[in-house]
Amino acid sequence: MRIASALSSGQFQRRPLLAFGFLVGGAFAAYETAQYVLTDDMTGLAYAVLCLVGGVIVVAILNSWRNGVYLFLSWLLFEDFARKFLGNNMAIYFAKDFLLLVVLISFFTAYRRKEVTIFRPPFLVPLLIFIWYGAMQIFNPASTHIMYGLMGFKIFFYYVPLSIVGYALLNSEAELRRFFTVNLTLLLVIVSLGIAQSIIGPSFLNPAVQADDLKLLSGLYRVSPITGLVAYRPTSVFVSAGRYANFIMVAWIIVLGYSGYLLLRHKQGRILVFIALPVTAAGAFLTSSRGSFMWGMINALVTSAAFLWGAPWRQGEVRRVFRSIQRVAVGIVLGLVLLFYAYPNALLSRLAVYEETLLPSSGTSELTHRGWTYPVENFLGAFNYDRWPYGYGIGTTALGGQYVARFFNARPPVVGVESGYGTLIVEMGIGGLILWLIMSTAILFCAWGVVKKLKGSPWFPIGFVIFWYAFFLLFPATFGGIQSYEDFLLNAYLWLLLGLLFRLPTIALSSQFAINAPATKPAHRWMR
Repeated sequence: MRIASALSSGQFQRRPLLAFGFLVGGAFAAYETAQYVLTDDMTGLAYAVLCLVGGVIVVAILNSWRNGVYLFLSWLLFEDFARKFLGNNMAIYFAKDFLLLVVLISFFTAYRRKEVTIFRPPFLVPLLIFIWYGAMQIFNPASTHIMYGLMGFKIFFYYVPLSIVGYALLNSEAELRRFFTVNLTLLLVIVSLGIAQSIIGPSFLNPAVQADDLKLLSGLYRVSPITGLVAYRPTSVFVSAGRYANFIMVAWIIVLGYSGYLLLRHKQGRILVFIALPVTAAGAFLTSSRGSFMWGMINALVTSAAFLWGAPWRQGEVRRVFRSIQRVAVGIVLGLVLLFYAYPNALLSRLAVYEETLLPSSGTSELTHRGWTYPVENFLGAFNYDRWPYGYGIGTTALGGQYVARFFNARPPVVGVESGYGTLIVEMGIGGLILWLIMSTAILFCAWGVVKKLKGSPWFPIGFVIFWYAFFLLFPATFGGIQSYEDFLLNAYLWLLLGLLFRLPTIALSSQFAINAPATKPAHRWMR
């Protein structure tokens, strides 16, 4: 659009050097593309296209940090798809961090021009104390290389500024709808591809030859212990089944919150939401992940009860909310029934896994063991290490440690537990766990204060699901394993959504003021 505008306004005619630069650049790009095609180097061509797309994205972000947020999220969601088809290239892996840096630079530039609103998070003090403690742990003497500490610090805190960006992003109700519509569209594409892969198998969305680091992550199966039915664990566009299962939980919460908002506020967009609801539910069922399946049901029950509690009772909206919940439940059931008739094997194999491993009446049930006994044992196992009071250094057991060991020839300490709280003790000592709990409690306490302000308004469903997501990630999910918080996708959405949450009361107040404002006469055209 900008190029066309420049051509139509004669900008190239006024700037011959600019026109010459475009001509030379276009000729060079065409020549390089022809070389890749002639040599049948499709991988090289893909890298060239990615570099070109990345360059365009960087320019777009610098022009508008708001558009940059959506471009960053899009790259974040589809980065893995490029990685697994291009040999797990580390340049692609770190591209998201570079794009976020560009977003922050563009945002800071807008702040210097006084174009954005900055807020001070009410949980800032405990957050800064934990960040300071994490910075100290970079130099833990038990760490075998400083890169472990830098990597761990980046994983824990690099996405925290997104809370400030999210607050500034939400400057109107129209922007709120835009944010959730864009995310809803992206998640609908990803979940639909995941459903197709659940039925077709690992040959879909996965290359025939994968990098050794990713090969095992995309070829996982789960077998029901009694009937022996085999269920594939899909990855969709991601490199691992675990990351896709984590994304499903985020997607489900976003769909639930936005559907509640549209029910009370707007009719436009409801069709997309009511399509996304059964699709996301079916996607969660077909993940073969017991955690996604259980938390999907818990999230649906909790949010349904919360929506009824927070509905505007005085306006008589409770009955409409209750009816909508019933319709959604019927829609989900009908979607699963349709899936059963179309692909019975795909549904029955997952159903057997859930029934035989989760039902308390099953002789092979693992619900109590995996839900409580196993994570508690792993948590207590952290105290078996000598350095539990001080830890071995932030990042020493983090995701991506294998790359540090490979590139810097520095093996990490042979320590680690599966419990997330236990990992905090192993990496940062008992002080790290205490500061984590203080920070998490402060975040939830402040978030709940906002949710209570929104009770009885159309914005309550969105506020509650953000609060619930923060609770889920900071407490039960992290208690089970630190991989949930260290997943860059879940981490980025946590801080971005928190920023949106603390801006919601302002948006609600502005909307009420606009409704109650006295009508004014339309201005004459010559006065515009």
